[in-house]
Amino acid sequence: MKKKKSVTLENISLFAAGAKGVAIGKTEEGKTVLVSGAIPGDVVNARVKKSKSKYFEAEAVEILTKSLYRVEPKCIHFGTCGGCKWQNMSYEKQLEIKQEEVYNNIKRIGGVEDFETVKILGAEEQYFYRNKMEFSFSNARWLTQYEISSEENFGSRDALGFHIPGMWSKILDLKECWLQEDPSNAMRLAVRNYAVENGLDFFDVKDQKGFLRTLMMRQNSKGEWMVLFQLYREEKENREKLFQFLLKNFPQIKTLVYAINPKQNDSIYDLNVNIYHGEGFLMEEMDGLQFKIGPKSFFQTNYKQALELYRKTLEFADLKGDEVVYDLYTGTGTIAQYVARNAKQVIGIESVQEAIDAAIEHAQLNGLTNTTFYCGDMKNVFNDEFLENHPKADVLITDPPRDGMHQKVVEQILKLAPERIVYVSCNSATQARDIALMKDDYKVVKILPVDMFPQTHHVENIALLIKK
Repeated sequence: MKKKKSVTLENISLFAAGAKGVAIGKTEEGKTVLVSGAIPGDVVNARVKKSKSKYFEAEAVEILTKSLYRVEPKCIHFGTCGGCKWQNMSYEKQLEIKQEEVYNNIKRIGGVEDFETVKILGAEEQYFYRNKMEFSFSNARWLTQYEISSEENFGSRDALGFHIPGMWSKILDLKECWLQEDPSNAMRLAVRNYAVENGLDFFDVKDQKGFLRTLMMRQNSKGEWMVLFQLYREEKENREKLFQFLLKNFPQIKTLVYAINPKQNDSIYDLNVNIYHGEGFLMEEMDGLQFKIGPKSFFQTNYKQALELYRKTLEFADLKGDEVVYDLYTGTGTIAQYVARNAKQVIGIESVQEAIDAAIEHAQLNGLTNTTFYCGDMKNVFNDEFLENHPKADVLITDPPRDGMHQKVVEQILKLAPERIVYVSCNSATQARDIALMKDDYKVVKILPVDMFPQTHHVENIALLIKK
């Protein structure tokens, strides 16, 4: 079977940013081209990866003219890792694109024209902002094209790092990462080098065998660290020697935990986590509230921007102290508890029981007696019977997953008819879709994009809706 000949589109001027970090251009015939590996303002030659009836998907193979917004990427792995696709674009331009994306989605998809757009809330720290990172061990390190074509022996194929996009069995052996502050890089490299030097088996994804499987590192705002290992099998002597080595060299580690995982996937939520050192959790403080973060806990990965997001959510809610607040998709109740000190009562709903258990525990920890949490599928729990048996909401806060809210949930919100809705979203397209369903009853007053993830195309948005 003959291999299809690749098609290269020449001299494509890229004039805008598209979804998932691509740049947009057009051919001479007017067909849209979505180009990865380039930014708006570049002029490129691009190799076609997929040809659709209305557009091409392509990757830049040559930069003919560099964009005015181009900057030198800081990370040596840029372009291979796939995690920070906009490291080659100035931060000011990143913010401009994100603001425009949100604005256009609310207008085009939401069908709303008249609203205030508050300037995007950029991050003070554009690097080293994540408090949690997860890495995978592999005995099949990703090889560069040079290594593949060379007859030279490049040594061990063991790797500790990130999955190559689209190639789950291949791991990029990370030399550095600009997402988590020190000593993250030092700890990861120390673990990798110790394992290689002591002959510990790195995981084989294809054959499902090997000792070391994944490594998770998390820190709190006080500089205390949690380290979690997933091991495919128990090797008590090797495990304890590795852990002792790590604790001796990194006194910042407050707790070290591990799980034995012989499953076909890396999910930890159905595994028993064993405590080797410390209490098995970290404590985090947010404007006087305390949160207990365990190895399975969900907690915003950008602490400083999350705090700004919560502050703005509270500001949009404009609570006077006598309101009943509903918090849909409450998660571990972080937003619910953040606003509870300014409300009469807060009712949170979430589908994950472990998250609800954490929300209740945190409410008790913080001495909050005006919060109530319910667990279940949102479209099933938040029904007519629920509305009949609970006080009417004055303010509703919703922070759904990327898919947005189910249509039945939107219908129930309209029945509930709170005076004010604060809609927090990590996907302004689905947020706009939901807003379109409510625009006859609610006016969009203002939106505020929040950049939680610099160097990526992701952006959060807060929308304030007032009942007409």
